[in-house]
Parts: sequence; structure tokens; C-alpha cells
Amino acid sequence: MSSPVQGAVGPTTGQSNAGVNPAAAPTRRGTELLLLGFAAIVVSAALMLVEANQEQQLTFRIFWYGLAFLGLFGIAHVAVRRFAPYADPLILPCVALLNGLGLVMIYRIDLAMTEVALRAGKQINNDVPRQILWTTVALGLFLAVLVVVKDHRTLTKYHYTFGLVGLVLLALPALLPSAIAPTINGAKIWLKVGPFSLQPGEFSKILLLVFFAAFLVAKRDLFMAAGRRVLGIDLPRARDLGPVVFAWACSLGVLVFQKDLGTSLLFFGTILVMLYVATERGIWVGLGLTLFVGGAVVAYKLFTHVQQRVANWFDPLATYAQAGGGYQIAQALFGLGTGGVGGTGLGAGRPELVPLANTDFIAAAIGEELGFIGLAALLMVYTVLALRGMRSALAVRDTFGKLLGGGLSFLLIMQVFVVVGGVTKLIPMTGITAPFLSYGGSSLLANYVLVAILLRISDAARRPQTGSRPRPVPQAPIAEAHTVMVERPT
Repeated sequence: MSSPVQGAVGPTTGQSNAGVNPAAAPTRRGTELLLLGFAAIVVSAALMLVEANQEQQLTFRIFWYGLAFLGLFGIAHVAVRRFAPYADPLILPCVALLNGLGLVMIYRIDLAMTEVALRAGKQINNDVPRQILWTTVALGLFLAVLVVVKDHRTLTKYHYTFGLVGLVLLALPALLPSAIAPTINGAKIWLKVGPFSLQPGEFSKILLLVFFAAFLVAKRDLFMAAGRRVLGIDLPRARDLGPVVFAWACSLGVLVFQKDLGTSLLFFGTILVMLYVATERGIWVGLGLTLFVGGAVVAYKLFTHVQQRVANWFDPLATYAQAGGGYQIAQALFGLGTGGVGGTGLGAGRPELVPLANTDFIAAAIGEELGFIGLAALLMVYTVLALRGMRSALAVRDTFGKLLGGGLSFLLIMQVFVVVGGVTKLIPMTGITAPFLSYGGSSLLANYVLVAILLRISDAARRPQTGSRPRPVPQAPIAEAHTVMVERPT
């Protein structure tokens, strides 16, 4: 015989977050502010090194650029503290450090290009003031997303609209005439109206990710159903292949008509990863990769610009002197080789010898002046940023948030892989920019929207639940408790 033990199950047993006072839960905003201060110190020191090595004197430009940096991210910190107080404390400092080092490298390249122009008797417009302006606009959009999107789950209400707008933006450069959508550096991905230019594909990736995350949540059962079993593998049913074939057709359309391998690879690769996360079936990834490789082989056979990219990838020195050949990749490799392990030092290299050093090939400029160590450290910052986003995606309680947060984080790190892989000749050159580092307004605007959504998901994941604490059930005194007969096993 035994009698029950009173109080074995207390009022908080099994309650992980319920009943926790949100005001008492740590928000870690102080940690974020401390890390932002550290990022400001690193950026200011980098500016001082650039000026010391370039002009042998320090000017007031460092003061103004540093003050602008502190002011902008101070406002961003206040916005996060107000509208997403429980967001991950490492995401914004990582973004600030990347953005700040990008401004330093753009400023450094401006100094070099100005010196080249003066020798030739010409004048050029510096890019760093425009980049600061774009950063200001991007942070304004970042703030708007935090204010308007109070709950990331509300995005599911408009996922079909997002999908339609994303497709239109993705296809728009290929459909419009060259006067509005010119071909720049071999790719038809820009819209140009007067002095303003925009790359709509940067925004379409985020809109389409929102659509596919909501679609996979609603139609997950379709992708879980198995068809015929071949060689021990459960193949998908033919009627369930529509979304994958659709994504494949879109990516190939971008590759063929816009000559944009980078966006094509990013879009299709991210969709495959989201599909795998939603279903945990590797067959979808294998099927998608098979379709992409097959389509890429056909495109290589039919289109000369794809053949040129592959030829530059295999041997850039063989096409070094050709128009559209391997000159750019070869110069980037020469710069990386010059930098070696430790680099030449900020302001002591020759990044201006690499075409588009402040946009597509900014990783080569960083590798030359900061060396392998500096470039690896920068990639670690990207890795930390993506891992914190994925951690938030795993911790959030709704499936849509998990898929969207995981997809956005993978999109970020996949973009870095494509950029650095192209510069180092690991994969064919794609012509996309490094997030937050490279010069360009469209990339900054889209990536700050991405970060705002990640912070919103992170805030939902870390925010304590405010449910009321369950009242304890009154127990009878142990002397009055009923006796329970327990049969001892034989």
C-alpha cells in the first residue's frame, strides 16, 4: 500500500514560459548597445588606417563618417529596443559591423580612384556619400518594417499577393525594352528611370520566400505523400511536382533571359532548402538539383553568354584579353595572392586594379588588404549572423516562422557563398553583391528588410509567454487522503 505524496506537482510544473513577467525577462539590449559601440570603434580605427596609409594625415572626414555611422545605428538600436525588445542581441551588431567595414572599403577605393582620375586630368564622383545616403534610406525602411509588421504571422494573409508581386519584379527587366532595362556588365537585371536605377530581383527574392513559406505550411501534406518506390526511394507523385517545376522554370528563365546566374542559383537553392526543412525528405533536394543541373547543361549548349562564363571559370588567363573574358577574375586572384595570409594593410593595396572592386569584387579588395585572416574573420561575422537567424527560426513556435526565418538565413549565407565562390574561382562568376558590404542601394534596401523580418521572428521566439499562471488545485490533508491499493508485480 502507498498513499499519495501531496505537493509532488506544484503550480509551475511543466510551465516553461507561462506566467513569466515580461518586464523581468532579460531583453539583452544592453549587450546589443555594447556590441554596437565595439563595431563603431572597429570602423573608426579602420578609417584611420586607410587615411594614414593613403594620405599620411588624418582629416575631419573620419569624424563625419564615424558620427554618421554612430547616429544611424543608434537610431536603429532605439527602434529595436522599442518595437522588438526581445530580439536577438547579436543580429544588429553583426549587420552594423559589416555595413561599416563596407563603407570603409568603398571610401578606400574612392581615394584610389580619385588619385587615378587626377593623374588623367579627370574628376569622378565619390561613392561613399551615396552609400551613406542609401544606408540611411535602408535603415528608414528597416524601421518601417519593424513598426508595420508587429507579428510576422500576419504576412501569411498576403502571401499570394507577395508571390504575384515577386514574380512580376523578377520578370520585369526581361520584359521591358532596353531603354528602361539596359544590359549592364552582361546582365539584364536593372530598371533605369532618369538618374535612378533599381534592381527589382533583390526584393523579389524576399517576397517569393514569404509566399513559399506560407504555401509550404498550407500544402505540406502534398509534399509528404509518397508515390512509387524505386530502388528503395519513395519518389514524389507526379501531380505534386508542380511547385518544384515552377521554381525551376523561373530560375532557368532568369538564367537565360536576364543572364543572371547568381539570382537563379540563390532563388532555386533557397526554395529547395525550405522544401527539405518542411518535409525532411531529401528526395526533393536530389530531384531539384537534378533538374537544375540538367537545365544548366541545356542552357550551356544553347547560349553563348553561359559558355563564356564557364570558359572564364575554367581558365581566366586563356580569355584574359577577350571582351567579357577572364580579366576581372584574374585580377581578383592576383589581388588575393598579393594579400596572402596577413594582407597588405588597409590603404596599402591596389584594389583599383580590379574592375568593380566596390561592388561585385569587394571580397577581393578585402582579401588583398586584410589577407586571408581578415577575409576569414569577415566570413565568420556572416556565419554568426546566419546562425543567430537560424537559431531564432528553430526557437519560434509557429511553422511559418520556422520556414521563413530558416529561408531568410539560408538566403543570406548562400549569397555570401556565391559571391566569395565566384571571386575565388570556386564556382562561375555570378555578378551579385556581398550583403551590406558592396556599394549599391537595391541590395542594402532588400537586406535591411530581411534583417527586420529576422528580428521580428527573433523577438517572437524569445518573448516570454504572458499566459496567466494556473491556480493550484487544493489538496486534502495527507491524513484524510484516500488509500490506493497498488498491486505489486509478480
